[in-house]
Amino acid sequence: MQFIDSHTHISDPAFKGEEEAVIERALQAGVYKMLLADISSKERAPMYELAAKHPGVLYPMLGFYPGNVDARWRDEVDLVYSLSSTAKYVAIGEIGLDYHWSKEFRKEQMEALEAQLQLAAKLDVPVNIHLRDATEDFFLVLDACRGLGLRGNLHAFSGSAQTAKRIAKYGDWYVGIGGVLTFKNASIAREIADIPLEMLLLETDAPYLAPTPLRGSRNESANIPIIAQKLAELKNTNVEEISRITCKNTLGLFSRINE
Repeated sequence: MQFIDSHTHISDPAFKGEEEAVIERALQAGVYKMLLADISSKERAPMYELAAKHPGVLYPMLGFYPGNVDARWRDEVDLVYSLSSTAKYVAIGEIGLDYHWSKEFRKEQMEALEAQLQLAAKLDVPVNIHLRDATEDFFLVLDACRGLGLRGNLHAFSGSAQTAKRIAKYGDWYVGIGGVLTFKNASIAREIADIPLEMLLLETDAPYLAPTPLRGSRNESANIPIIAQKLAELKNTNVEEISRITCKNTLGLFSRINE
């Protein structure tokens, strides 16, 4: 069986000096492709350097993370625009909205998101969305961009089946399922029954959100099979089917992987 980790951060400082071992463990676990989410210009260079060492295995994204948005967001987004003409990437991400800690830059986050959605539409690439405690504002921005033909995924999805159905009405959209699915009393474990397999991607968000029984430790892409097994149980199917469908979904959405 093979799996794809649709959202990971192997160049994160948490893996410093261990990146090659982390990648090898993932490959040994059957995770044959890993998509690297971009955060900002401060962390972009190590991500691209690592991806260049592993063509056909690591695939970078390009984007500005909402948690880093402040009054100077335009400088970072302008850099994303500039790099988009020369860099290699499979999506604009991770971008989005995050009001969990503060709404101080709510307006700026929405503006930065819309600007990057417009870029993705212009480039005809998908978007990878980080969304936390900001669902209604996200749909406001999406409505403002409705005519752009956007496609993408909501990463680290822990929302409701209703939200999944809502995003599906906007076109070719998916939700990324990670370690939270395995947490005790996680609402997504109940909601997943009503979300079609055809909408699901697997992810880790490593080094964050390690699945049970590893919760609290550093997460790795090698843990994808744990998430796949739990998903198979909850969807009353087998891991082989989870592997087949989630890989198909991921390759279909992030079509530049196939180039």
